[in-house]
Amino acid sequence: MNISGKMKKIISASRRSDLVAFFPEWTAGVFREKSVRVFGPSGHVYTIDLKPENIHTIILWSKNFLPLLENRFGLKDVLKDFDQLYLHFTITGLGGTFIEREVIKYEDALKQINGLLNIVGHPERISIRFDPVVYWMEGDRLRTNLRLFESIAPEVSWHGIKDIRFSFAQWYGKSRKRAVKYGFHYRDPSIEEKMRDACYLSEVAAHWGLNLYSCCQKYLENLPGISPSACIDGRMLRKLHPQQEKASIKKDSSQRKDCRCTDSVDIGSYRQNCPHSCIYCYANPNLDNS
Repeated sequence: MNISGKMKKIISASRRSDLVAFFPEWTAGVFREKSVRVFGPSGHVYTIDLKPENIHTIILWSKNFLPLLENRFGLKDVLKDFDQLYLHFTITGLGGTFIEREVIKYEDALKQINGLLNIVGHPERISIRFDPVVYWMEGDRLRTNLRLFESIAPEVSWHGIKDIRFSFAQWYGKSRKRAVKYGFHYRDPSIEEKMRDACYLSEVAAHWGLNLYSCCQKYLENLPGISPSACIDGRMLRKLHPQQEKASIKKDSSQRKDCRCTDSVDIGSYRQNCPHSCIYCYANPNLDNS
C-alpha cells in the first residue's frame, strides 16, 4: 500500500506500441515527470500519476531492449526509482524477415538477456514471448517459425528464465487486409493442427525445464504441459516484489474475454505507430502508411 492506503498500481508500457524500442525519450520523460497523458483506444484522454511511491511494478514490453540497456535518454536511470521492473521480451525468430521487417534477428535479441538480468535482478522478472506462431505459403511450400523454438528454448533456459508465453497468429480484419496488400499468403491452420503444434512446443519446453503458457487461446489450456497465461499477474508480481507489496488480483476488464491478466494501467497509445512493421500486427504499424 502507498502512504494514502490505496493499493499501488501496475503500469504497462505498453501493449499498444513498443515504447522501449522506438520511444525511449518519451518513455524516460514521462517517468521523470512522474505523470503522463494517455490517449486511450476510444479517444478518451486521461492523466496517469507515475510517482514511484504509488507504483507497484513497471511492466515493459519490447522486441528490442537495446535503448534500455544503453540507458538512452536516461531510461535505465529513471526506472531505478521504481520498486520493480518486469519484462515481456518478444522473440519469435522472424526478426529481419518480411514478416517482422524492422525487428532485430533472434540471435541478437538473445544476446540482450544478460544485461537485462542485471537490470531486473532476477530471471523470474523476465518472460519470453514466442508470440505469435505464424504460418504462410511460399509457392506450394508451407513455412512457419514454429521449429525455431528449438533454437530459442535452450538459450533462454541457460539464462535461468523459466516462463515462455505463446499464441498462434490471429488474423484480424486489419491484418488480413494488410497481408493481401503486400502479397503475404498467410495460412490459418485448423484448431486440430494448432493443438498438435502446441504439443510439440510443450515437449521442447519440458526438455529445457521451461514453463509454457498459452495467451488468450482457450482451446490450448488443457493440453499437457501448457497453462493459461496471465501475462500481467498480480499474485506473481506480489511474490516477486522486494517488499511483497500487495497488488490487485482483479481481472482486467479492459482486455479480451479469455484474457486472464489482472488490473494494470497502460500508458501507451496506438498513435505511437510502431516501426517494427510486423505484418500480423493488429495495431497501427508504420507498414500501413508506406
